[in-house]
Amino acid sequence: QDSCRCAVSGDRTSQRFYGMLAEYQKRRLYFAVGGITVTLNFAHRGFSGQFPENTMLAFEKAVEAGADGIELDVQFSKDGELVIMHDETLNRTAGVDGFVKDYTLEQLKAMDVSGKWGDRYGSMEIPTLREYFEHFKDLPVITNIELKTGIFPYPGIEERTLEMIREYELENKIIISSFNHYSCLKMKELDEKMPCGLLEESWIVGAGKYGRKLGMDFLHPAYPMVTESYVQDAADHGLKVNTWTVNDWDSMEYFAKIGVNAIIGNFPDLAEKALNPYR
Repeated sequence: QDSCRCAVSGDRTSQRFYGMLAEYQKRRLYFAVGGITVTLNFAHRGFSGQFPENTMLAFEKAVEAGADGIELDVQFSKDGELVIMHDETLNRTAGVDGFVKDYTLEQLKAMDVSGKWGDRYGSMEIPTLREYFEHFKDLPVITNIELKTGIFPYPGIEERTLEMIREYELENKIIISSFNHYSCLKMKELDEKMPCGLLEESWIVGAGKYGRKLGMDFLHPAYPMVTESYVQDAADHGLKVNTWTVNDWDSMEYFAKIGVNAIIGNFPDLAEKALNPYR
């Protein structure tokens, strides 16, 4: 393409984008099932180890740090807008009582979600999924959308998310995940080709068999449970493993060696350095 809308700012935008695109193509980051040949670097809620999580700034900085993908969380606002926020409550990041679902988009936009970072980076807005797509749709970045339906089921969120993915023609750059495995099943019912991964933080017996039975493409386990035999079991059932939250060098190297598909962590700059020798 001759032009694109990029999230990263400054005079280096075009140079950075085309440099990233060349690197993306060189690595052959085709993340459709069966296609990835290297361990990918996904930024957990963006570059959340150094910037306010799930903000446009954190997403921009993740791209600049070399992330192959961005993991983010989606919920409904009171008026049915798809907003990016991890916690169901607002007190940790916005210092406001109540649930995300009980505030309108206008009310949510008035909040500062800088959280523990205070005024270090200025006031941070809650982004919408649409705003994220508008900024990142042309970048060679995979987006892992976690549907936050583990506590509140948010009826219709799968349909609305899929509609927006199709609107921006991003079907080939998305992975859907959720701790609510019914959400993943629902997404597969709506679009059987949509890559989906089961989030889990317990030690499941026969995880590969379970994931294949549900027709999934990925397993998304918490990293302490991921071993070489776990990865092999997944592969034996046609699944790939994306694990979270991986923040230390030794674990990053280990997961690259045993064939984990993607590590999801808070420090994409560190992951870029740790994974580079294995690419």
